Amino acid sequence: MRIFAGLALAALALAAAAQESTVVLKDAPGRDKVNACLACHSADYILMNSRFMDKAAWTASVNKMINAFGAPIDKADVDTIAAYLAQNYGVTN
Repeated sequence: MRIFAGLALAALALAAAAQESTVVLKDAPGRDKVNACLACHSADYILMNSRFMDKAAWTASVNKMINAFGAPIDKADVDTIAAYLAQNYGVTN
């Protein structure tokens, strides 16, 4: 029974992955720095959260990724990343 449950879960995971779309980040200043974020998660995260976040929220999120999760992002790039995300995916867009 455990084998069947494991196989069923694996099949569901594969089906979900097959339906995942590829998000292409908007071409704008700072996109190269945002690519560092994609080392840990997909760009879908940006789209999922964009309708809720302004620059202050993006700044807090990037800092959380660095401080809590050890994201490989230079502290000097936080403002550039937050500005890119707010300008291209912020609550006003």
